[in-house]
Amino acid sequence: MKKVISKQLIPGMVLASDVFTHESNNKLMEKGTVITQKDIARLVFYSINDVLVEDEPAQTLDENLASGLTYSERLKRSEDFIEFKKDFEECTDKFEHSIKDIIAGNKELDLDQMMSPIYSLIGDGKRASSIFDMLHNLRMYDDATYTHCINVALISNILARWLKWDEPEIQTATQAGLLHDIGKLLIPDNIITKPGHLTDEEYAIIKTHPQKGYDALEKLDVSNHVKNAALMHHERCDGSGYPLKLTGPQIDKYGKIVAIADVYDAMTSARYYRGPLCPFIAISMFEEGFDRYDPEMLLAFLHNIVNTYLFNTVRLNTGETGEIIFININALSRPTIKVGNDYIDLSKCPGVYIQEII
Repeated sequence: MKKVISKQLIPGMVLASDVFTHESNNKLMEKGTVITQKDIARLVFYSINDVLVEDEPAQTLDENLASGLTYSERLKRSEDFIEFKKDFEECTDKFEHSIKDIIAGNKELDLDQMMSPIYSLIGDGKRASSIFDMLHNLRMYDDATYTHCINVALISNILARWLKWDEPEIQTATQAGLLHDIGKLLIPDNIITKPGHLTDEEYAIIKTHPQKGYDALEKLDVSNHVKNAALMHHERCDGSGYPLKLTGPQIDKYGKIVAIADVYDAMTSARYYRGPLCPFIAISMFEEGFDRYDPEMLLAFLHNIVNTYLFNTVRLNTGETGEIIFININALSRPTIKVGNDYIDLSKCPGVYIQEII
């Protein structure tokens, strides 16, 4: 084995030992990992200066690269994605049956049992940096409440880690994400699944789901923060949200973290009336409505999430395809794209934007 500076790594090299983050000592990558270009970016991002690699590189990655497959196509063929997809589907199925029984009063809430599949999806932290890749490539699922709650739990967990919250706070954030939309299960299904714009009366009914969720959780043995997140996840720091028109200092911090996770997942998931939006379009919308969210949380979310998409293959609205190779910290939704031998800095190209991650 040999020690190699992270910036000098070459795709195809194999890690000879586990890699851990400096600050939290979480496992970032496992021994035996075949390093990709995205892994190199991840190591640099986490300030890992050097790693130990095997003397002989792997051949499998070279074959994948030579095949011309996009990053997404290679990911979907990976064992990690196949395992994640299976675990995700099992997790959603278990949550759907459990929460229906709890609401119907046929079963008592066992929060540890309910949360266990969520923590299995995240693993020991090694998956955290790739969760967004995984979720993006599972967007064939429609916006079923159960799937959405799993997604929001995962995103809330990761955002809490990015904010460097302690472990009990991370667990509470994850619980808040999982149970935030329980009130929607008490709204008529024909309104929730309506494939078009809602009438004013239907929208008024939809807007009762935070209160209904809070009322349902009041009967259960969960943290007050989890109850508040159900009530407040549609409140906005500038007072423009509902149901109580609260402003920043009045909103529970778990309501604030779930609000960001909820909106991001809702925008990037398929809906009954539209397909999923590109994550970079969602990021641009957050940038435009910055004052609606907690600034510290939103900055942490945006700065970290754009780096999870580094080296993904994208299609621009001009029809050109390329690879994200540089993130502009002053315009997070407008990175630099390598198209063939050319480099397109989207921050300097008004009207050109990322339309799709492929």
